Amino acid sequence: MRCIEMHSRLLWFAAVATLLSACAGSSRAPAPVVSATPVVVAAPRPMAPLATTALPAPAAVRDWNELRLQAARRLVAANPEGTYVGTVPDMLLAIPVLEIELNRDGSVRRIEVKRKPTQAMDTIELAMDAVRRAAPFGDVSRLPKPWKFTETFLFNDARKFKPRTLDN
Repeated sequence: MRCIEMHSRLLWFAAVATLLSACAGSSRAPAPVVSATPVVVAAPRPMAPLATTALPAPAAVRDWNELRLQAARRLVAANPEGTYVGTVPDMLLAIPVLEIELNRDGSVRRIEVKRKPTQAMDTIELAMDAVRRAAPFGDVSRLPKPWKFTETFLFNDARKFKPRTLDN
């Protein structure tokens, strides 16, 4: 008899739970799922205007190594609020890699994404905007073609980057 009483109580609780969930289902949003691991989702930063910092004219360069170094320094100078210097953190938020094709005067002809990060996809656009702000990169007409170079952007959790060229 005791087993039958427990069984009927369980059925009664199940029926009440079903009724309560049916009543609450249509008028309320579902309860949020709580995870044991905190997930941080940062809103993308608004894009800064393209002409925020006046840069000096780029110096003449003799080879691609000089151009890459000058370009990395111009990236930092043209984007003071979006860059960091010093030690790269152990864990990076994102690492997009861009190939920048130049016109003979060092202006940007085309930017191609060579590596997309697996998270923080907005960092691609941040890196591309930074390249446009830093241009022109110097006369490349005396350098061998193709007039292209690659830069790796090391983004930290604050969505600030350091050009990999400056970390060598």
